[in-house]
Amino acid sequence: MSIRNDLRNIAIIAHVDHGKTTLVDQMLRQSGIFRANENVEERVMDSNDLERERGITILSKPTAVMYNDIKINIVDTPGHADFGGEVERILQMVDGVVLLVDAFEGCMPQTRFVLKKALGLGKKPLVVLNKIDRPGARPEEVVDEVLDLFIELGADEDQLEFPVIYASARDGYASDDYHEPGSDMKPLFEAIVNEIPAPEGEIDAGLQILISNIDADNFVGRIGVGRVERGTVKNGQSVTLCHTDGTTKVVRIGKLYQFEGLKRIECDEASLGDLVCISGIQDINIGETLCSNDCIEPLPFVKIDEPTVTMNFMVNNSPFAGKEGKYVTSRNIRDRLFKEIETNIALRVEETDSADTFKVSGRGELHLSILIETMRRQNYEFQVSRPQVITKTIDGKLHEPIEFLIVEVPDSYVGAVMEKLGSRKAELVNMGTRDGGVTHIEFKIPARGLMGYRPEFLTDTNGNGIMNHVFDGYEPWKGEIVTRHQGSLIAFETGDTVTYGLYAAQERGRLFIGAGVPVYEGMIVGASPKAEDITVNVCKKKHITNTRASGSDDALKLTPPTVMSLEQCLEFIADDELVEVTPKTIRMRKRILSKEQRMKQAFRNK
Repeated sequence: MSIRNDLRNIAIIAHVDHGKTTLVDQMLRQSGIFRANENVEERVMDSNDLERERGITILSKPTAVMYNDIKINIVDTPGHADFGGEVERILQMVDGVVLLVDAFEGCMPQTRFVLKKALGLGKKPLVVLNKIDRPGARPEEVVDEVLDLFIELGADEDQLEFPVIYASARDGYASDDYHEPGSDMKPLFEAIVNEIPAPEGEIDAGLQILISNIDADNFVGRIGVGRVERGTVKNGQSVTLCHTDGTTKVVRIGKLYQFEGLKRIECDEASLGDLVCISGIQDINIGETLCSNDCIEPLPFVKIDEPTVTMNFMVNNSPFAGKEGKYVTSRNIRDRLFKEIETNIALRVEETDSADTFKVSGRGELHLSILIETMRRQNYEFQVSRPQVITKTIDGKLHEPIEFLIVEVPDSYVGAVMEKLGSRKAELVNMGTRDGGVTHIEFKIPARGLMGYRPEFLTDTNGNGIMNHVFDGYEPWKGEIVTRHQGSLIAFETGDTVTYGLYAAQERGRLFIGAGVPVYEGMIVGASPKAEDITVNVCKKKHITNTRASGSDDALKLTPPTVMSLEQCLEFIADDELVEVTPKTIRMRKRILSKEQRMKQAFRNK
């Protein structure tokens, strides 16, 4: 067995917003990767537009820094449970994990989720308490919480002896003692070198490279990203590609790259433990193994958790179809969805009885909404249905996905939150108080009970509450849940909205659109406070007469409309409604646009 003492491979895992990407920023800066005069953006690892806009990491991305002649490969991972598939497969590439925990918030749901995966694979943990300079930080309590979590998740004795580093990623320092702030990131680098095991294996045996990620380049095409598990690989070498279905194929490596800072640098060879990028193999996929031709031994790939939420993607058939999008046909949508599952391995796409409809399943509403947003930015136009949970039949009984929900709200709002969650079949697991008049509550709740709850939660807590949830498992069906108490305001006819018509409609509910907006019959233009739908004529113009009355000709004042985001639209719609997505517009509509047809359908369903 050989040991590569000049190399360390780590993944940084944490709950969303605990500071992973900011920490990687500082490690890159302080390792001398950037030139002194180089202009570097904040959160440089969040490289795509959606990540920058939302302030979250969506894709796992490797980078590398040098510290005292030791190369440290760092993989920045997403912090949101919906992108857990990215984390699960990336853990195959590393020997240890840096678990980042907010010194104020403590262990949150995603911390539990990714840590469970890492411990199960036997990875060595290093705990970093970030935001140590935050007012209200409670490092000693949080370290105890982390230890309790390790014990609860079944960590072995070696994993329980985890080292702790205290850091402020924003201010760029780390320390072994939270009473004494450090001046740089040196204590963190030292801890990684001393505590994370170096890669070990057979460097002289037959080659094995496990592909854990797929990248693409406009010039060289498909690129496989993986780790050399055994042996040495050379540029231009002939190797055997072992597909996941058991078939094999002899291929040649086009070019070999390694990571250096934020760049891929071409190299001649790589050996045991190195993270490499391989171009020139067009049909390479995630989970496959590259072996030397004389020693074909494919490696097993980590099992990715099943999706829990599904929705239908459909060809847009509204009166405004084809006006704004470039790719609108079922073939365009089908090709794009099947291309997505090559790299997004937590996603499932199935064809249905209808040629215009595709069933897409993912980890959660955010997972699917990011796909929808990405597609509309690529000029696709389509419709989607309301998200539905995926149920299972276990021992003859119907089971549904259950989420572990953590809520932190000011004490004065606890009653309203408990009442709403109780009606959604939530079960209280734990409850405690925090400094500053905040109550920390833990629930188990059916996944369908959370759909559409976030806007209500923000309203009930005046925007002061924080909620986070993660998939917990399957439990028997909890019964009927009424998640929506509002009806829709529906446009009566096709045309452009007029102030006069909107003024009359706003008395019936909350509007989503302003004046001068094109609408069609059956389009949702607002929310009704009552449970039933109301049809309103927002295109109605004032009849011009020669009669004048004092006060009746004053300027009409409209309440500003509520502009709905994509996620809010998905949470708002009912089963008989759709979201129409185009590159320029997001609209909500009824499945059946004609009021007469809807009334006939409702009569038949009675």
